[in-house]
Amino acid sequence: MEIARDVFGDSYRLAEQYVDILANRGVDWGLIGPREVDRLWPRHVLNSLAIEPMIGDGRTVVDVGSGAGLPGIPLAIKRPDLSVTLLEPLLRRANFLTEVVAELGLADRVTVMRGRAEEHHERYDVVTARAVAALPKLLGWCLPLLAPRGELLALKGESAEQELVEAQKLLRRRRLGGEVVKVPTPGTDETTWVVRIR
Repeated sequence: MEIARDVFGDSYRLAEQYVDILANRGVDWGLIGPREVDRLWPRHVLNSLAIEPMIGDGRTVVDVGSGAGLPGIPLAIKRPDLSVTLLEPLLRRANFLTEVVAELGLADRVTVMRGRAEEHHERYDVVTARAVAALPKLLGWCLPLLAPRGELLALKGESAEQELVEAQKLLRRRRLGGEVVKVPTPGTDETTWVVRIR
């Protein structure tokens, strides 16, 4: 995909290898629906990179409920300066992620951890989540993982504004600010909704 080549630059071959794994083994393992194969680049991989400009240099990132590695793996491919942890509770998915990270040669900067967010006690500069849970529930899992001055970047659909409204009570109790940021999905005409909690 020519647009993806522009977006990933020197890392394009690695991104292409990842998409190939998703289109084949990802479907076989039940992590990607067969109907999603034609939309892997725009809807999943490039969509995952919508938050990339919001992440500062050299940050530690945890991808909660990583699943097939989205957004964590595309971020790690595009940004070698990031230290990324893929946190996934299900054994099958964690095994898939471990294989993929090894095959792509990302093990120097990507760690796979099997576990639930509420049982994980590390702290990170950035917590990411994509299609994991409604925001009020997601906050309960993700906020304890934030380092001081850290932020949560949750990739959401068009319900982002409503979810943020529903989470206001919890945010006020924790004295946290939240906003919905509409960002372009790189290389497409699509918009990605990101809930940003600081």
